[in-house]
Amino acid sequence: MAKESYSGPLEKVSDCCFRIPKSYRSDMRVDGLIFADDELMEMIRHDQAPEQVANVATLPGIQMASLAMPDIHWGYGFCIGGVCATDPAEGGVISPGGVGYDINCGVRLVRTNLHFHDVKPRLKPLIEELFRNVPTGVGRSGKYRFDKKELRALMEAGARYLVGRGQATEGDIEHTEAHGRMDDAEPGLVSDRALERGAEQCGTLGSGNHFLEVQVVDEIHDEQAARVLGLESNQVCVMIHSGSRGLGYQVCDDALDSLRGVPEKHGIVLPDRQLACAPVHSAEGQRYLGAMRAAANYAWCNRQLLMWQAREVFASVFGLPWQKLQMNLVYDVAHNIAKFEEHEVDGERKRVWVHRKGATRAFPPGHPEVPSQYQSVGQPVIIPGDMGRASWVLVGQPGSMEKSFGTTCHGAGRALSRTAALKLSKGRRIDQELEAQGVIARARSWKGLAEEQPAAYKNVDLVVEVVHRAGLSKKVARMRPIGVIKG
Repeated sequence: MAKESYSGPLEKVSDCCFRIPKSYRSDMRVDGLIFADDELMEMIRHDQAPEQVANVATLPGIQMASLAMPDIHWGYGFCIGGVCATDPAEGGVISPGGVGYDINCGVRLVRTNLHFHDVKPRLKPLIEELFRNVPTGVGRSGKYRFDKKELRALMEAGARYLVGRGQATEGDIEHTEAHGRMDDAEPGLVSDRALERGAEQCGTLGSGNHFLEVQVVDEIHDEQAARVLGLESNQVCVMIHSGSRGLGYQVCDDALDSLRGVPEKHGIVLPDRQLACAPVHSAEGQRYLGAMRAAANYAWCNRQLLMWQAREVFASVFGLPWQKLQMNLVYDVAHNIAKFEEHEVDGERKRVWVHRKGATRAFPPGHPEVPSQYQSVGQPVIIPGDMGRASWVLVGQPGSMEKSFGTTCHGAGRALSRTAALKLSKGRRIDQELEAQGVIARARSWKGLAEEQPAAYKNVDLVVEVVHRAGLSKKVARMRPIGVIKG
């Protein structure tokens, strides 16, 4: 995280939005807009992420504005929480920095028919069993192995590949964003090094902010939407946050290496070399898109296999098949991805490349890409918070289509760097502090818990309140954590 404070202009547009005018810098093509309230903006000002919003506003073909969500913080090229849409017809570019290293990092929510009183007596053994059976940590391999031929088939087919292996159901596919598959993936463009890294990591959690969390629904804010999503008070749910692991990281690294000198070749001047990009229609742009789509499909398979393992553990601990426990997928959303979507820009319908870097799709009721079950309420939006406070389920609203290319926030957003979090935790036992709050936490190392302690994050309630009031997505239910496993 950058240490310097942002010193440029931030004009208050509304109670939930601030503007960086394009007059701030001569190279900006559009304004920057940050969705935040006064309290969050005081935190955001102490980071250089707003400067990254201004940097993104210089990209060729950018439409409407360079956007950022209230969980904004410093990232590679784009800020985390950054959103931008580019029009290929106007020389629009694709930028790996607008997707991120962990391609299709995302989150899924699984509901159950268990309630807190059912789980409380078995909570510790449940979390221990999850920690034993779901691979976590840096470089950890899992029980699923795929050779190169299988990996390429998986990256082409996406989550549906696992239906044939008996590790996914049609219901799982229906309730995954894009049905768990980006079309036109080109696994042949994924390097051998990336394939090596991904061969034994599909179905593993990884490290950092990735987790598998057992939660209890403790507040319902929209009774009708909650009913449609199958959520009720005191219900136990499982939330899974992970991405494309080493394979996606390598795809991004390979792309950035291949894009050296490409902007200059196309006459593109960038304020930050981390914004390395290529015109969408260029050979370089198409190569990245083919590999990025393949990595995105791998990530959906990874989260599917993580959920499958969680189902097996619950079945073992509670002595019933997962189907009897009604461990059904509510939804799975991506939050590090670029997708070709149709949006209205200045009164004109356009097909644009929407980069969402630490931001979540939030399509409204009636949108054709919302599953039929949820058409009346909108696409489920799953927002993880920190492991000591809460996470949220929202639904997409029409305001997201008008203001943010169908997008909302993706989490709480870091308030402290990992280094600062480690310093703050010196001499403390984060696991014991969490257990005193009623949260059983297990991780591969003390450092992992220390870096991810609750104080390292903004209060997710404040972040969610902004997108709710801004009309990007609507609050449905709040969940409190009772158990978590991390790398």
